[in-house]
Amino acid sequence: MVARLIDEDPEGAYGYSRVALRLASRVAAVREAAGFAAYASQKYSEALAEFRAARRMTGNVDLWPVMADCERGLGRPEKALDMAGAPEVQKLDKAGQVEMRLVAAGARRDMDQLDAAIVTLQSPELASNSVQPWTARLRYAYADALLAAGREGEAREWFAKAVESDKDGSTDASDRLAELDGVEFVDALVEDDGDSDHDSESESDGDVEVVNSEAPEAKSVPEAETEPEPAEDNVDDVDDVDDMDGDEGDLKS
Repeated sequence: MVARLIDEDPEGAYGYSRVALRLASRVAAVREAAGFAAYASQKYSEALAEFRAARRMTGNVDLWPVMADCERGLGRPEKALDMAGAPEVQKLDKAGQVEMRLVAAGARRDMDQLDAAIVTLQSPELASNSVQPWTARLRYAYADALLAAGREGEAREWFAKAVESDKDGSTDASDRLAELDGVEFVDALVEDDGDSDHDSESESDGDVEVVNSEAPEAKSVPEAETEPEPAEDNVDDVDDVDDMDGDEGDLKS
């Protein structure tokens, strides 16, 4: 259950791990699982204690790199670097040694030693053209360190190489590469939601128009009947006629 939840629900996995510890604290696998659950929840002190207990029970050095990373999480990068130079590192397999290199480079960056971090990551594994489970993360870490050091051109090259080797999408190298190229992604879902809202508003407007068009017309109120006012111009018209008659008499005479 812990392994199933650790990526999607770290806190839930941590809760299950505490229950498992109460039931089987003397089982190395339980202590290791509890350590990874605490690590995923950024409870680095608890994680380190569980990893140390599991290592004491098994004598295995496989947990050495993640133990060193817990030291980083606790704000002790110098301790992580000490562990990177310990004899236990030589007992790690290739994947473990690459992981230890990543932790050491991260510790250098924690101490603002960017150039040292870049040098730490330079290795045969980084230069190899073969793709291994660790290749994408190693190339990504190298590109990120180069970018932090202001070497943008080289960083872009290595982000592109990380994309080529990251078949399962374990990093966001493609997003970082697009960002360097000035490419902006538009969330299609957000656009669809906006269109849906717009359509809903349009439909609502249409409904309002239909309701208004079907509203009964207001009945006209009959105007009050009024008696016509006498025309004031009639008197003037009679005077004008009299004048015309007078004029005609003058002409005849």
